Amino acid sequence: MGNSIQYILYVGITVILAIPLGMYIGKVMNGEKVFISKILVPCEKGIYRILKVNHEEEMTCKKYAASVVWVSIISFVILIVLLMLQGVMPLNPEGVKGLSWDLAFNTAISFITNTNWQSYMGESQLSYLTQMMGLTVQNFVSAAVGISVLFALIRGFVKTKQDGIGNLWVDFTRIILYVLLPLSIVLSVLLVSQGVVQNFSSYEKVSLVEPITQQDGSVITEQIVPEGPAASQIAIKQLGTNGGGFFGTNSAFPLENPTAFSNLLEMISILLIPMSLCFAFGRNIKDKKQGIAIFSAMMIVLVLALGVVAYNEQNATTGLSNNSSVDVSANHQAGGNMEGKEARFGISSSVTWSVFTTAASNGSVNSMLDSYTPLSGMTLLLLMQLGEVIFGGVGCGLYGMLGFAILTVFIAGLMVGRTPEYLGKKIEPFEMKMSVLACLATPIAILAGSGIAALIPSMPEIFRNSGAHKFSEFLYMFTSSGANNGSAFAGVNSDTIFLNIILALCMLVARFLPLFAMLAIAGSLAKKKKIATTAGTLTTSNGMFIFLLIFVILLIGALSFFPALALGPIAEYLSIRM
Repeated sequence: MGNSIQYILYVGITVILAIPLGMYIGKVMNGEKVFISKILVPCEKGIYRILKVNHEEEMTCKKYAASVVWVSIISFVILIVLLMLQGVMPLNPEGVKGLSWDLAFNTAISFITNTNWQSYMGESQLSYLTQMMGLTVQNFVSAAVGISVLFALIRGFVKTKQDGIGNLWVDFTRIILYVLLPLSIVLSVLLVSQGVVQNFSSYEKVSLVEPITQQDGSVITEQIVPEGPAASQIAIKQLGTNGGGFFGTNSAFPLENPTAFSNLLEMISILLIPMSLCFAFGRNIKDKKQGIAIFSAMMIVLVLALGVVAYNEQNATTGLSNNSSVDVSANHQAGGNMEGKEARFGISSSVTWSVFTTAASNGSVNSMLDSYTPLSGMTLLLLMQLGEVIFGGVGCGLYGMLGFAILTVFIAGLMVGRTPEYLGKKIEPFEMKMSVLACLATPIAILAGSGIAALIPSMPEIFRNSGAHKFSEFLYMFTSSGANNGSAFAGVNSDTIFLNIILALCMLVARFLPLFAMLAIAGSLAKKKKIATTAGTLTTSNGMFIFLLIFVILLIGALSFFPALALGPIAEYLSIRM
């Protein structure tokens, strides 16, 4: 009962905070006055003057897409230079060297695509300058791009017989200035108050309370405590669904997530903006029921996933349950499968975080996913393989879900013999082609990338486990990259030239293929006229449509990935049961 209350509170608090935030974001993106407008409007106008941007210009979908490409290219160049030359740059008290070209390439692609896959160890391989000026800045940029593209699509639904879908530079500036920066500052201060490190000090050596005796007889009496400007990066990594940790073990590290309250703050931050964008969507298309319908579809799948993972982790595996030396009961203890989980947080907080992070394309962790039971691992895989549309990354999750909504409308239209319509716009062959492209981008990236890698004879050697679990680790690595998530199943050394390159290519495909497809849809819809609602118009805000939308999402995920899942987590589950 206590665990159920925790799950309800975690989800409930996030929803309560997301509703007003969604209304606020909707106002900001429409250029309406908000409570901090007096302070930030002069800053906004000053930025336009410095950048020489005509804030009244309306971009076509092609120009908007070209601007996104330029932002990404500039970000990539700056980031890869910082990563490779950090050894000769300032703010490097530990004297870390520059990364190899392939690792720098992988990391730069990872951060411009909002994936934040980490083949490096943050505290031992990156300088403070790289973490702060490279990764932290890019966390703002990639998140702002995703949200900007979403609102370009929203304008496509709202506008009639027009070519323009907004201005990327205006959208980009408003998202960072009015939304991401204020929220990050507040969260950073709260995290520092809980003990999250934020300084430029050198690493410190401290004496252990209890010395550790190793197998060779040597005794370890000291350990190194890493420092650095962590809190500022942790705030935006969570709020922007980026996920790349300042430290290697991410939010399972005490200096990145020291208390139960910091854990709650970071966990809520993962889904806060993705949830709020559903309500902003409903507000800005002037039909709140549509936003609630999309939110409901996402929430139903999220709750189902949360239930499956919670049940399996609380009941543990058959091997643990049948082992008399392991007590998995929940009487006066956490119970269940505690392997790989922080004793400070227990199963409930670990499960909620893991489901939130794989649903939201966030990728941060506060427990080791490699230690989860097979069916739990499969559920986390599926949340990513569905296209990261169960809230998903900021902006990209919702525009991905709208791609599925267009596909659902088309299928429903075929059933009743009507031309499909969505939000007052006729859905024609071009929109269908683009939405199919957007919906299949994630399966293409994951299956093509993993299929090519599976042909490499040396690939099995980089994994530490064996059998079906080894395949699950392999599949998770490509799923995380191909879904722009960034979380890791662990048990793998991914810092090889081949993996750094192929994983980066998977990230690029999964990020930019749907993004360009949805911008093309936005441009096409903006040119169309509104269609009057009639008695024969398919309602897209009722329970039936929500059911159809969920069915289509699960159908595509099941059809695309069932064979792969059968070789990994399903086979592992059956082997444990036998």
